[in-house]
Amino acid sequence: MTSGWNRGTAALIVALAAPAAAQGQTIRELGVHGVVLATDPAAILGGGYAAVRSSTGRTRLAATAAVGGAGGATVWRAELLGHFMLNPFGASRPGLYAGAGGAAAGGGGETEGYLVLLVGVEARPGGASGWSVEAGLGGGFRAAVGYRFRWFPPGWRGRR
Repeated sequence: MTSGWNRGTAALIVALAAPAAAQGQTIRELGVHGVVLATDPAAILGGGYAAVRSSTGRTRLAATAAVGGAGGATVWRAELLGHFMLNPFGASRPGLYAGAGGAAAGGGGETEGYLVLLVGVEARPGGASGWSVEAGLGGGFRAAVGYRFRWFPPGWRGRR
């Protein structure tokens, strides 16, 4: 039996790996990110980010994977999130977004699942790259920072 998490992760991997011609108007993103969780004990993690945007550019399916430490122990966290972007076309100014999804986290042989809700701001969502900052809830208070690189389909025009 395949879980929804595995199907969603597989769909994201296929979308990122598919040839550009088959993706039509899909915008792809890759990046790095760091996450701090206000848990007991607090967790600090770093890892990778991958996402695909819909053909409208306003919605995004993002996956993250990170490893770090909490109270001297090694911990990991993986997230599958949907984002709704308020200004996905800004090539020279920051854009706001909201997101929700699920996370799996573990360490020391235990694994937990969490619902994640967040708000974020990113530099230049219609540009080739930019930073991001997020705050939200998901296994405790969650704060994340990152840097994203984007690949746009031919003819894409961000707005200034």
